[in-house]
Formats: sequence, structure tokens, C-alpha cells
Amino acid sequence: MKKSIAIVAALAALALPLAAQAHRAWLAPTATVLSGTDGWVGFDAGMSNGVFIPDHAAMNLAGLVITAPDGSTVAPENMNRARYRSSFDLHMTQQGTYRVANVMGGVIVSYKQGGEQKRWRGAEAEMAANIPADATDVVATRSNSRIETFVTLGAPSTTALTPTGEGIELVPVTHPNDLVAGEAATFKLVRDGQPAANLDVTIARGGVRYRDNPEEITVKTGADGSFSVTWPEAGMYWVNASVRSEASAGQLASNAQYNGVVEVLP
Repeated sequence: MKKSIAIVAALAALALPLAAQAHRAWLAPTATVLSGTDGWVGFDAGMSNGVFIPDHAAMNLAGLVITAPDGSTVAPENMNRARYRSSFDLHMTQQGTYRVANVMGGVIVSYKQGGEQKRWRGAEAEMAANIPADATDVVATRSNSRIETFVTLGAPSTTALTPTGEGIELVPVTHPNDLVAGEAATFKLVRDGQPAANLDVTIARGGVRYRDNPEEITVKTGADGSFSVTWPEAGMYWVNASVRSEASAGQLASNAQYNGVVEVLP
């Protein structure tokens, strides 16, 4: 019997890590700009109700990729996963900007077999071989999630910020480690390498536990994927955008999400 996969609308709860659906995912550095010939930066990563408040779940860092200023990949050190947060250190030995990203992707398939609900996750090329021929109510969704931040030793650079062409990515017009309170910054979002137009971007400042106002900003990307924000004050900020595409013309439904963290200095 030939396998048949009915490509229908994505199930949001399947398309991205479950905890990230109801909670905000973040990867926060202890500092973003350092001077000297080398330096260390620590990172916390988790999912929570308020950004940078580890109160729900630690992040799975299986997709962690650290890109050095010269474009090479470097390894994290002292990795640890606690109840509410994961952590690791980065030893910065190159001058310039590092991109620190946790990237997850693949295909999520939900189906029924013999009346039992089942789920499979893996590479799209392996999907047909892993879905039983007698499967029914098949729902397939391509997903991509990027959670990242940026740190710089010495002068900022851009080699590590080159888009990979997969999922939603932040392309700097203003460098992400050159942000100042009261000044405007401009970025572009691309999806699979193309401008991500008309996306809602949510920007939230940390420290919400100590104030009544969440102080969130929402902007929309233009036709070229660009958006601008004037930072109201110094602090660590969370930047989020997501997009869903319905299945069409033989293409899988897809779900992509971006979560970035930047620091705004006084």
C-alpha cells in the first residue's frame, strides 16, 4: 500500500518545542561587550512566563551553535542543565562578534495507527520511510526555531552574523552589540534567506518582576523585512517573531520562530 501523507494545517503545539509555545524562550548572556585580549561570558537559557526569569523549564541545548568572529565554530564550556535553566560559558579568544544560537528544526508528523495517536519527528527526507502505510489522520509540519544572542570582544564585526538561509534570522543594519538607550536601531528579518515582510515583532525589556508595566513594544516589518525601534532605556531586551504558512501546492505547512536577546547600554 502506497504511503499517503495528507498535508494539512500545522498543529502549533507540535511545530515547536512544547514549552516554547506557552512560555518565552531566551538565551541571555552575563555581558555582551568585553575588552582586552580575551574574556569569558556566561549564558543562561530557559523558558518562562517573564523573560529572563527562570521559573518554568530549562532549555534543551542540543542545537547550540557558537560562531566565532572568523566564521568558525567553537565549543561551549562548563555546560549544565538545572531544573529551571541551562547554563554554559564561552571563552572568547578572537576579536570581534560571536553569534550564540540554539537552532532546532525538522518535520513533526502526527498520525493515528490502529486508533492510537502517535507522533514522529525527524528530517524531512526520512519522513516517508517512518510513517506506517496504514497511518490515518496524518498531519505533517516543517518547523524551525532559532534562539540566539550576540557577544563582542573588542570592536564589533559582522562575519558571524551572515544568515544561514534557514528559518527566521536577524540581519543587522545596526549592529546588535552597538545599542544605546534613547537611540534608534534598525534590523531586518529574513525567512529562508528572503525578506520576511509584514511580521509582528515583539520587544520586551527584562526586569518585569520589579514593575507593574510589562513595557512591551510591537512593531511590524516592512516589505524588505526591516523594522526599527528606539530603546526607551538601558537593559536586556527579548526580540520575538514567528510565522506560520499553511500547506499548499504540495508544500508542507511550516512554522518558524525567532527569539533573540540584545543588551542596550546607557
